[in-house]
Amino acid sequence: MPRLLRDNALGLFFLLLFLLAIAGQSMAGYFRQLEELAEHGRPAVDYLGFILSPDFVVDVAENWQSEFLQFFLFIGATVWLVQRGSPESKKPGDEGPGDDATQLVGAHAPHDAPAWAKAGGWRRALYGNSLLIVMGTVFALSWLIQSLAGTIVAGEESTMHGMPAPTWAEYIVSADFWDRTLQNWQSEFLAVGTMVAFSIYLRQRGSAESKPVGMPHTVSAAESE
Repeated sequence: MPRLLRDNALGLFFLLLFLLAIAGQSMAGYFRQLEELAEHGRPAVDYLGFILSPDFVVDVAENWQSEFLQFFLFIGATVWLVQRGSPESKKPGDEGPGDDATQLVGAHAPHDAPAWAKAGGWRRALYGNSLLIVMGTVFALSWLIQSLAGTIVAGEESTMHGMPAPTWAEYIVSADFWDRTLQNWQSEFLAVGTMVAFSIYLRQRGSAESKPVGMPHTVSAAESE
């Protein structure tokens, strides 16, 4: 058990943080909604009803879709684009998907390689792009859920003001939808861009996301291997 925890400590650490954060978000959001309902003289809802409501779902989904969009674009961009000196990038000249030898697939696969890396045809192609496919799929589903839940929320608000509820097609081109969406996207793009740039010149000793402390600024971690 100690070895299992040690070998999976990073993933477990962020899983725990996620669970604590989403539990905290749900509780804070629940009490905020209770206050709003009381102010308008409306009956309170129970906690389970709140976390299944469009109000909570849209807040969660809009954050998830922006996070997975960030990783989808970053993973895809780093196949073809490089940033000299950044540990988040391949070295200049290594752009592209690489050959079979460097990717350890087919005849170059070690004996303990994943089965589909040893295979050929569509299985190797699918597995070789599986990370990007999954990230893109989760982004698309989160975006769809955000838009559907947001349509319901916007409809409830419109009804309260005596206005017709928007359709899904109307909502996804509305200012409200894109205001909620782009405020998340811009922060994700800024975070990735600064990480790529700052890691050229700044160091964190012992971190896998940093170059060795004494490595020159213009050299990426990949070039030292």
